[in-house]
Amino acid sequence: MVKVAVLGAGAIGAYVGAALRRGGADVHLIARGPQLEALRKHGIQVKSPRGDFTAYAHATDDPTEIGPVDYVFLGLKAHSYARSGPLLEPLLHEHTALIAGQNGIPWWYFHQLAGPYEGRRIEAVDPGGATSAVMALERVIGCVVYPATVIESPGVIRHLEGTRFSIGEPDGTISGRCLAFSAAMIAGGLKCPVEARIRDDIWIKLMGNVAFNPISALTRGTMVEICQHAGTRAVVEQMMEETLDIAARVGSTPTISVAKRLDGAEKVGHHKTSMLQDLEAGKQLELDAIMAGVVEMADITGASAPTLRTVYAATDLLARAAVGRTSELPPVRIPA
Repeated sequence: MVKVAVLGAGAIGAYVGAALRRGGADVHLIARGPQLEALRKHGIQVKSPRGDFTAYAHATDDPTEIGPVDYVFLGLKAHSYARSGPLLEPLLHEHTALIAGQNGIPWWYFHQLAGPYEGRRIEAVDPGGATSAVMALERVIGCVVYPATVIESPGVIRHLEGTRFSIGEPDGTISGRCLAFSAAMIAGGLKCPVEARIRDDIWIKLMGNVAFNPISALTRGTMVEICQHAGTRAVVEQMMEETLDIAARVGSTPTISVAKRLDGAEKVGHHKTSMLQDLEAGKQLELDAIMAGVVEMADITGASAPTLRTVYAATDLLARAAVGRTSELPPVRIPA
């Protein structure tokens, strides 16, 4: 039986924890506030078109109660990673793997990627090496999260669509630790393919995030509204084309067209992106991984990416005005 800690048992983290527990894994949830209280009293209640269920797992706000685990699934936003050391350290033993289920460009992107950029640090997502100092690169298993979930109320997760969590080693090997985690996820009713080219999946997901997230924040539009407005649709198309150009320059070839990506997004309907939800809630926007990292990769590879740069500049100004960023980073917050 694998032992898994979910660091940040929010909408996605709690959904993963519920599925793993249903499949027989030893699951420990790290949360806070009303979410923690509900998880302790009532378990994780999942409402899904695939069938509702409740899973009961140990829940705490103190990782020292859990101790070392085989896997840590990271349910935190990427901008919290560098400050998560005190929460993460009690969960680690020599072989603990980190399942980094984040949006955007991960801090480990160029780790063990053969080619001219191997080992290069992306400052936007690993400033001064702060993230890799907390989350050692050799522990990382890449993860691309496709499902959409929301917290309907404390302890209640509404699963909207999707069950696929693609995982893979940075070096492209099909490792035993990946296969074991995949088996645990599949036992819980999820799809969890082990991909030799996990970076291709990163770009497929990023094509949507890099375009729809900032445009939704700037316009307050839902996915379908952005797709059905001729002007914003054209901007999204151009951003996706520029993203594919950057991907190709670092050796990735996502097997999806811009037209298909747009069609899939439009079918999601009147859904608010995570960035728009964060903006409306007054939370820090996840710009570093979703946009700043992509623009930095454009700089590294010599890509022009004019639309990406323009939209990033506008969204960054919006984020600074709305949230009031300072040079002093706030403490890590576990999703409530």
